[in-house]
Amino acid sequence: MPQYTLYGHGRSRAMRVAWMLEELGQEFDWRPVLPRSGEMRRISPLGKVPVLVVDGTPLRDSVAIVQYLADSHGALTAPAGTLERARQDALTQFCVDEIEGALWTAAKNSIIHPVGLRVPAVKAVCRHEFAVALDTLAGLLGAGPWAMGERFSVPDILFGHCAAWAKLAKFELPGGPVGAYFTRLAERPAWGRVLSRLADAA
Repeated sequence: MPQYTLYGHGRSRAMRVAWMLEELGQEFDWRPVLPRSGEMRRISPLGKVPVLVVDGTPLRDSVAIVQYLADSHGALTAPAGTLERARQDALTQFCVDEIEGALWTAAKNSIIHPVGLRVPAVKAVCRHEFAVALDTLAGLLGAGPWAMGERFSVPDILFGHCAAWAKLAKFELPGGPVGAYFTRLAERPAWGRVLSRLADAA
């Protein structure tokens, strides 16, 4: 079995990697390292989190890591080269571009950028873009319980993590089908185990 070590604190995109590992039933060591710390830069020259070290090899970028894990374990993903995978990848990109993009821009102008470079007024634009993206998501969700229908997959982890991020950022989440979908995601046992690990480490 591969040996996994996850680097990244509990209020970062490391959460989605931990969620995928829990969904796959994989054991992993989780080290809550801060971005751009000395330890993080020794692991990855970018200094960004998360990084997943797999048998001594560091992997960067949370979306790439989550998809790698799904592919390598043959679970929670459509096979590469299929139309279903193209649909799945399109949902992944939609989440990153439209939903996460609004949250990340707001975060950069709240806590990430130096104070003198922050533009607080842009957060109103981010909230608008976020709301529009969730309206679009309502049209993308089909009759199944998950983004791809009956099968829980990579985009669900990304959407679910963004919903949790939005709550922390005090972005308004909708009711209706999208709200019900987010509730189902939050009730996943694997997500509960991620939150329990964070609580135990606090």
